[in-house]
Amino acid sequence: MSNILKIDKVEKYYGSKSILTKALDNLSFEVDKGEFVAIMGASGSGKTTLLNCISTIDKVTSGHIFVGGEDITKLRGNNLNKFRREKLGFIFQDFNLLDTLTAYENISLALSIQNKSAKEIEKRVNDVATKLGIKDVLQKYPYQMSGGQKQRVASARAIITDPQIVLADEPTGALDSKSSRMLLESFDYLNEKLNTTILMVTHDSFCASYASRVIFIKDGKVFNEIIKGNSSRKDFFDKIIDVVTLLGGEENDNY
Repeated sequence: MSNILKIDKVEKYYGSKSILTKALDNLSFEVDKGEFVAIMGASGSGKTTLLNCISTIDKVTSGHIFVGGEDITKLRGNNLNKFRREKLGFIFQDFNLLDTLTAYENISLALSIQNKSAKEIEKRVNDVATKLGIKDVLQKYPYQMSGGQKQRVASARAIITDPQIVLADEPTGALDSKSSRMLLESFDYLNEKLNTTILMVTHDSFCASYASRVIFIKDGKVFNEIIKGNSSRKDFFDKIIDVVTLLGGEENDNY
C-alpha cells in the first residue's frame, strides 16, 4: 500500500528567540492511501498546528510534508493554490458553508472553479448527495438545515473534487450526539466504500473509535499509536480511553 501523506522530521516554532515555543518536535509518521487516521492529544499538544501545516495554512520551521509524493513545503504561488484546490478536502468544525448559497451551490462551487461542465457538476453533486443522504436538502440554504445536515453538506463539498486526502478538524465539535453518529457513519462510508483517505483531528474518543488507526501526540511528538485491526469498535474505543488516560484525561466521552 502506498503512502499518501508523509510527515518527515517536521518542527514548528512560534515566538521570538527570547520566548520560543516548539509546537512540533521532530515529528514523523505516514498515512497510507485509503486509511482513516485520527490524531488525538490534549489542548496544546500540537495536533491543530500539524493540521494547519498539512493544509498549508501554516508553514513548517523545518522538515518536509509530502502529499502524493509531492513536497508541499516547497510549493509557492499558483502551484500552492492549485494543490489546495485539487488535492485537499477540508471539513471544519463550524461547517464554513456560504450562507447565500444553497447546499447544491456550496457543494458544486469547487467544480465550477475548475470549469467543469454543468452536466458533469450535476451528476457528481447528485451522486455524492445520494451517498451521504442529503439529496432532500440540496435546494435549501444553510439556515434551513440542521447541524448534521450542514456537516454532511460540508463533507460532500470536501470530497466532490476527489482529493488525495480529506482533512477534518474536530468535525463533530458543533454537533449533538445523534448528528455526530450520522456524520461519523458517513465518514465510515466514504472510507470503506469510496476508499477516501481521511485524517481527522479530534479530542473525542468516541469520534476516534471510527478510525482505523489513532496517533496520539504529546508535546509535539508521537506519544503512542494504536491500530484497530480486527477489534470491534467498542474494544477499540476502550483501548483509546486507556491511552487518553495516560495522556491526562478525556474531554468528551459519549459512547
